[in-house]
Amino acid sequence: MRTHRPVGSLETLARHLRALPPSCGPVRLVAVDGHAGSGKTTFAGRLAGALGGAPVLHTDDFATHEELFGWPERLRAHVLAPLALGTAARYAPYDWVERRFASERRRLDPAPVVLLEGVGSGGRTMRPRLAQLLWMDLPERDSWHRGQLRDGPELSAFWDGWLPAERAHFTADPSRPYAGALVRQRKEGYEVLPGPAATDGNTPWPHTA
Repeated sequence: MRTHRPVGSLETLARHLRALPPSCGPVRLVAVDGHAGSGKTTFAGRLAGALGGAPVLHTDDFATHEELFGWPERLRAHVLAPLALGTAARYAPYDWVERRFASERRRLDPAPVVLLEGVGSGGRTMRPRLAQLLWMDLPERDSWHRGQLRDGPELSAFWDGWLPAERAHFTADPSRPYAGALVRQRKEGYEVLPGPAATDGNTPWPHTA
């Protein structure tokens, strides 16, 4: 069985991502997908820093209580369509406390790399626009346990609805098989390994330690 050495650092990963062809107009759109509680937001923030301050989009800004996974069309219309034209995007993020979209819009200018972070960010409707799909490789049960500990008992009702919704989503539209890289959190940092989509020879990946 062939094995792969890990990519040595976030800086190595950042260089690899910057070298990819643009996928959405002038932008290299990179998804950071994984189960809820798997560490996507923290990793995306650190990767953004290694990229010199790359913008991070959160799917939570486009989802709603009623449509946990119904955000792709909003994201496409308000963000991906203008970025594909090389123009600035403007969108109103969803307020999870007020249960409505904000009245003020955020601006997102085209950048060499834009990170899209969230559960399902590597789904089939997103993949045609992605330069790379990164999967946080923490099992479902461990991710959910960590997420519930993080959120506390006040969000237990939300998690009761979230768990079956996420499971149904990934059953119908799995992301991991299409990941170019698997990201595993270790005590000393992150380990980045080629993902299922990289082992077929179609997705280049730096095998440097």
